[in-house]
Amino acid sequence: MKTVDDLEAALATVSPGLLADIARLEGDIVVLGAAGKLGPSLVNLACRAIEQAGTGARVYAVSRFGTPGSAEEMAAYGAEVIKTDISTDEGLASVPDAPNVIFLVGAKFGTDGNEHGTWATNTYLPGRVAERFAGSRIAALSTGNVYHLSKVSDGGSIETDIPNPAGDYAMSCLGRERIFTHFAHRDNTPMSIIRLNYAVEMRYGVLVDIATKIKSGTPVDVTMGFANIVWQGYCNEVIIRSLLHADVPPFLLNLTGPETLSIRRTAQKMAAAMGAEVEIVGEESDTALLSDSSKCMSLFGYPDKALDELITATAEWVKGDGPLLDKPTHFQTRDGKF
Repeated sequence: MKTVDDLEAALATVSPGLLADIARLEGDIVVLGAAGKLGPSLVNLACRAIEQAGTGARVYAVSRFGTPGSAEEMAAYGAEVIKTDISTDEGLASVPDAPNVIFLVGAKFGTDGNEHGTWATNTYLPGRVAERFAGSRIAALSTGNVYHLSKVSDGGSIETDIPNPAGDYAMSCLGRERIFTHFAHRDNTPMSIIRLNYAVEMRYGVLVDIATKIKSGTPVDVTMGFANIVWQGYCNEVIIRSLLHADVPPFLLNLTGPETLSIRRTAQKMAAAMGAEVEIVGEESDTALLSDSSKCMSLFGYPDKALDELITATAEWVKGDGPLLDKPTHFQTRDGKF
């Protein structure tokens, strides 16, 4: 992946599993929050899968589209663009009815000091969306932060673990899950809730965070010594395919890669691939934000991009001054404050 076109083509590659599932999925798809980090590539992938399956379904890309050119990008993928603010009554009402809804809206960074706004976006808005699309299949993005930290030796939290969120961001995300679950039961609305950590591609993610530190000569702190990552193309595929698993009570799924990533070893590999030196500071804690993805792997198979391939590709991208989104993950955060 040498160029943005190469990267976007890789992200939009339709797997046999996705093609089979999209052929079974009846009706149009509404993607709420389509202009975020995940949204554009997810919309593109959905459009490509529908095109190849020949179902004739439509993809509605819904967002405020504050970034110049983002609406035009979605239209070029083949999506029907709806520029609106769904936090308003008028905006939410303007979204077409659809039997399939993907909810990508969320607030994370800037939570500290704006807790009320974070809760409004992450917890209040989901209830309004659930009422608006009562009876539709809803796939709602959540986060592994609802688990907080676990012992590295335990291999990560599983879906049946009792959530233990730390900080307003994580608590509001658990609130989102609880509100969606309430409306799933009340209105018999089938839902899937996807606990993601952390999606990566060459322009952002944990690997980019590490590579940019190496390139700038900034020390890499390994106090948060381990993490989970997953190729964004696979992430998008699983979110789309999870619509067929939507249920009452909601289907819960940890979405991440199968490996536990060592930040120290990854930084060393990254530095070697970049032909650079890396300064490591800190010592690994025995806890980290980790999720067990066994359920995801058993249902959807393994990601098509191996960990070493992602590390090498990211190193080459950052070393070669490839464009970045400038959206750090802050995966090192241990106190829940964002």
